Amino acid sequence: MLKRIGVVGCGNISDIYLTNLTVMFNKQVEVTALTDLKPDRAEKASAKYNVHYIKNTSDLINSPQTDIILNITEPNSHYKVALETVNAGKHIYGEKPLCATREEALEVLKIAEKNKLLVGNAPDTFLGAGIQTCRKIIDEGQIGKPVAAVAFMVNHGHESWHPGPEFYYKNGGGPMFDMGPYYLTALITLMGPITRVSGSAKKSFDKRTITSEPLNGKVIDVDVPTHIAGVMDFASGAAGTIITSFDVYSHTLPCIEIYGSEGSLRVPDPNTFGGKVFISRFREEKWTEAPLLSNYSENSRGLGLADMADAISTGRSHRASGELAYHVLEVMHGFHDASASGTYYNVKSSCRQPEPMIQTG
Repeated sequence: MLKRIGVVGCGNISDIYLTNLTVMFNKQVEVTALTDLKPDRAEKASAKYNVHYIKNTSDLINSPQTDIILNITEPNSHYKVALETVNAGKHIYGEKPLCATREEALEVLKIAEKNKLLVGNAPDTFLGAGIQTCRKIIDEGQIGKPVAAVAFMVNHGHESWHPGPEFYYKNGGGPMFDMGPYYLTALITLMGPITRVSGSAKKSFDKRTITSEPLNGKVIDVDVPTHIAGVMDFASGAAGTIITSFDVYSHTLPCIEIYGSEGSLRVPDPNTFGGKVFISRFREEKWTEAPLLSNYSENSRGLGLADMADAISTGRSHRASGELAYHVLEVMHGFHDASASGTYYNVKSSCRQPEPMIQTG
């Protein structure tokens, strides 16, 4: 039976969700309603996708025509929508981060568990062909035991291209909370949970000037760190390094590389579903491109939601889970906390590695 989806938020990211949910994943889900605080955006999406527009968010959440709420609001609204959803007895799938704070996220997860509801969360790019091919390579032992990893997400922010970039520099934003979920989720998928972190976080510029339309020329205050360098200890014993930054104009860094006891693996951009995978075995001088082993190499946003809908129907565990999203959230806060305190942050949560989409053997 199709799970009925109510969409809260019709902003920049909604178009690809609605496109994929109504076409690519229409055997798992049916989008039955949508809403947005800006009526013009909701009306436009309603007409384009032939989906019922409900003006009030609470009415949509409580509608008998919705089973799962897709929460793609701005980060500071994630908690409010998620809390109302689980209190209403509905499953919730949200954009990243799970909530702005650990306390908010734990409250949502606690109520969901009490009400026997599933919580799912972006990113779901780790379910795509690129990361899943890497997972199979590691699971089959092609690079031996992973001993270390590096991850780099560096650019100069969103103010030159995004139509409304201000929230990226407010609480719940910044390079770690905006893009860190993609990189950390990929690393946890490939390496397992993280037990301890340290970090250095700084704000390089107090103000930014928007150069994109329609807000070209507006000066915005920066309230969050915009360059974070972190070190991670994995439960497996491996060590990792991550840098996320909105302060870098150009670079020659890889997205992610995994170093094993018998070789190295170059992981594609975790903000994509595909990309190129390269492997270098012990004593080999060249990197060899590995073929992708999954159909989901194009932009497949909504794959995690479709997987959760199937999990609800079949009673199995879903992959883009609230447990995973909370672990990522705590790790991200841990980098900031470690920087502020000058000490290590011991991660209290853990999670299971998500089940691979591609089976070994």
